[in-house]
Amino acid sequence: MRQILRTLFSPLLKLVEDDQDKSYVYKRSHRTILVVMSLMFIALASFVFYLIPEGRYDYLLPVIVFGSAGVFGLIVAAVATDQGVARLWRSR
Repeated sequence: MRQILRTLFSPLLKLVEDDQDKSYVYKRSHRTILVVMSLMFIALASFVFYLIPEGRYDYLLPVIVFGSAGVFGLIVAAVATDQGVARLWRSR
């Protein structure tokens, strides 16, 4: 199942995974913190979406930005390699 998800999200994973870069520092806590921060971004986007006044579409920008960041973080945390997670944190 993980390989199917990696294939599905390969365009996004190419942003954080680089086969040429072999030096990185990965700690298990990096993935855990990434999941927590992604959930916080999604919660923030949901909260802002809940508070949008009727007819005001300019409030959708933070929902899209924070929601996208949260979903991207969850995808990387779930299916990326250790190198991809470390590269997202810029750990070298």
